[in-house]
Amino acid sequence: MTRRLQAKYKIDRRMGENIWGRPKSPFNKREYKPGQHGQGSRRGKLSDYGLHLMAKQKLKGYYGNISEKQFRKIYAEAARVRGNTAEILIGLLERRLDAVVYRAKFVPTVFAARQFVNHGHVKVNGRRVNISSYKVKEGDAIELTDRARQMALVLEAAQSPERDVPDYLEVDHNKMTARFVRTPQLSDVPYPVRMEPNAVVEFYSR
Repeated sequence: MTRRLQAKYKIDRRMGENIWGRPKSPFNKREYKPGQHGQGSRRGKLSDYGLHLMAKQKLKGYYGNISEKQFRKIYAEAARVRGNTAEILIGLLERRLDAVVYRAKFVPTVFAARQFVNHGHVKVNGRRVNISSYKVKEGDAIELTDRARQMALVLEAAQSPERDVPDYLEVDHNKMTARFVRTPQLSDVPYPVRMEPNAVVEFYSR
């Protein structure tokens, strides 16, 4: 596991964007890089390699505590499948159980989603799953345990106007259940900032 839980918003300032679109992001107040020399440093023109690396770091960072080893494994899986590797990569990332829990607005952040799943608060097709990287299939039913449905974290997230549930999920916040309708494409995913999976493909295939 990475250490991003302790400094999860530093990536916003490093990337120069509020990648989760959250009002709590320090990027909203300090639009410069973190660190002692961050305010005085200039964002020079990046090479192609630098642009591809930044695209990879931004997409990987968006999904929380995914390590480089895990992310590269997901890319390798996408590359093995016939079709558009960039679109397949996005589909695999969105099929992660922690991503589905986050998209369904059962929790406020992707970091909370991973912890929520790891603590055993989520069931898939009636069976408890505590592996955040578990790949949900089309048609799978996701539900929260009875105990989790009463948590203040869950109730607040469900009522938050900060983001909407995408149309590739069917969610009932009264019952705290969701169904994964279909695997999304890039254009379906409600990223607050522009993601460039094609650049990620170029980074790994160089």
